Order: sequence, then C-alpha cells, then structure tokens
Amino acid sequence: MLQGMTTEPEQQFGVGTPDAFQRLWTPHRMAYIQGENKPTGPGAQDGCPFCVVPAKSDEDGLIVRRGAHAYAVLNLYPYNGGHLLVVPYRHVADYTELDAAETAEVAELTKQAMTALRSASGAHGFNIGLNQGSAAGAGIAAHLHQHIVPRWGGDTNFMPVIGDTKVLPQLLGDTRAMLAAAWPEADGSELTDTDAG
Repeated sequence: MLQGMTTEPEQQFGVGTPDAFQRLWTPHRMAYIQGENKPTGPGAQDGCPFCVVPAKSDEDGLIVRRGAHAYAVLNLYPYNGGHLLVVPYRHVADYTELDAAETAEVAELTKQAMTALRSASGAHGFNIGLNQGSAAGAGIAAHLHQHIVPRWGGDTNFMPVIGDTKVLPQLLGDTRAMLAAAWPEADGSELTDTDAG
C-alpha cells in the first residue's frame, strides 16, 4: 500500500448534510478539464501533442505501434480501458487532407488495433470514429486522430452514466505494454517507406 493511503474511506466534514455516498476522487481528470496539453493554436508548432508524442520513446509517449505514415497511441483520457488513437504523423486537420499512403496506413493500423484489443482484452465490439472539427467534438481539432474504443457487453454501468466517472482497471503504461505484445505481426499488407514512393 502506498504511504499515506488507507483502506478506510476518508470522512470529510464541512458544509452540507452527510449522506451515505462514498466519493471516488479522480484528480488526474482536472488536467483534462483545465485544458492541459491542449495546443495553443492550430499549427504543429503550437504545442500539438500529436506532433510531440512521436519524438518520445514508446513507453513515455504511450505509443503502441509506429508505422511509416501514422502511429497508434493510447488516449490519455480514455472513454474505456484500451482506448487507442490512430494518428498520422503529418499535422493535418481533415480526413480529406490525407494522401493515399496515409489513408491506407490509418486504415491498416485501425484493423491491427482491433485485432490486438480482441486478443489482449477480449473486446466484444468497438466504437471507431473521427471527430472532424471542434463543432463535431474534436478535442484537438487541428491534428486528425481516429478513436478506437473497445466495448464489452454491460460495460456501460452507473459510474459513467450517473456518477460521471470512468473506472479504469489498469495503468496506461501497463495497458500499452499489453497491447504492444498482442499487436499482430505484419502480414505484408502494410505500407513501408519504399511502398509510399
């Protein structure tokens, strides 16, 4: 057990009437709420995390797989455990801006991610999508990224619906290692630098 941690729920006193509810504190979410790691502008040089991550080690950047034109990375603020993003290296905002090689590799990495998630965690289904523009819900609209969210029967329970809290059973670094180990071997269909011309 970590120093300072207890197995007993902490009772806090103050304004309000005590109730029967326990609190699940998730202070790490405050970074997301306050916009930490969000770009300051639309350019690649404006602090875009998707441009910064590839320069890190796979472990530090939570990168699961690197391709010639795109990479797969764990979402820092996942909707579900194992939530991956497939991101082109090139800083483009719109799907129509991808060239043929980028489009093919985003698709191939998405297929591989689904295979790895099924193998590693027994995912029953997936939500896969691109949010194009901030009006469509893109948190970082300036750099295209495709979401791959694994789903399981009954995974929507009271915690996110009523409690506005997601419970993740594993640390992101452990999830990255598990998915990297489960990633399918290349079958020859992936693009390489020489294929891209």
